[in-house]
Amino acid sequence: MNRIISLAVGSLLALNLLAQDKTEPFWLGADISGTPEQEAQGIVNYNDLKQPMENTSLMKYYGLNAIRLKVWVNSENDFNTPRHVLEMARRAQMQGMEVMVDFHYSDTWADPGHNNSPKEWLGLELIDVKGKLAEHTRSTLQLLKDNGINVKWVQVGNETTNGMVWPYARIPDHMEAYVELSNAGYDAVKEVYPEAIVITHLDDGYNRFLYTYVLNAMKRLGGKFDAIGMSVYPYWSHRDQTTKEAVTDIIDNINALAEEFKCKVYIVETGTAVWTPDESYDFLSRLITAAMDDTHGNCPGVFYWEPTTAHSPQIQGYGLGAFESFMPTKIMDAYREAAARNK
Repeated sequence: MNRIISLAVGSLLALNLLAQDKTEPFWLGADISGTPEQEAQGIVNYNDLKQPMENTSLMKYYGLNAIRLKVWVNSENDFNTPRHVLEMARRAQMQGMEVMVDFHYSDTWADPGHNNSPKEWLGLELIDVKGKLAEHTRSTLQLLKDNGINVKWVQVGNETTNGMVWPYARIPDHMEAYVELSNAGYDAVKEVYPEAIVITHLDDGYNRFLYTYVLNAMKRLGGKFDAIGMSVYPYWSHRDQTTKEAVTDIIDNINALAEEFKCKVYIVETGTAVWTPDESYDFLSRLITAAMDDTHGNCPGVFYWEPTTAHSPQIQGYGLGAFESFMPTKIMDAYREAAARNK
């Protein structure tokens, strides 16, 4: 009898776990950090019915269920501050969307070619930089928590392929410092949001060697991360987004990394050529579908980078968004179709 009861309890637990897995949607997200700056410039975006809409509402309209927001330390242009992150997070939460916070640890853009230390931190000893980084992380997140914001994911650094907070933690010369600063950020996140998923983010999702090099070094030196963040840009990786291999190679890389590092791999940034909307729609649709169907749950979400960034005859804008002249292109339909599968 006890064995039967044990088997029954085990079966119920297994069913409960399956039910929990099914309640977690696939995350369809976008980084719309540029919204406050757009609004300050008087830019208004529209839906496919030519109705003006605020950007978080517009993303929800297309079925997105998450947004990503970057934050700078002492912003060079007075945007992307903790205050702006709070305002955008409030809007997202009102739409029922989850929030990812992306710490750039710089006063401006951080990426593989630009990951410079905030000016205020220059000249300090590494131990003091660690303290500054931890405090900036902690205070930003505490501001959000004090205002009732739930943060599901946090990136400790943005596209840290070549390290971060240069010159202190530049890779490969200062890998130990990179890990120390990453861990300082990780620990600060967990102090405020213990359940948040902390992501280490690299670029060029096609490059498996790059990921294994950085992440194995982190493991060897005691680096902490809960998940891997990946940027996928065929344009910047010099890949033809019209080929089947453009998606197959990404999915193969995701599955290999998930197996090697025993964690989820999020596509936290992607973008396609807005000037070829049909081809770009095909790529994004194939990418999202493959992430949903062919990764065995290893890739729980795909985030588009700044889809609403103005690209028009009047404004010199970013060319890998998903809007043209303040209107959505066919590219956004890939999200709408994927959202239908989430219901």
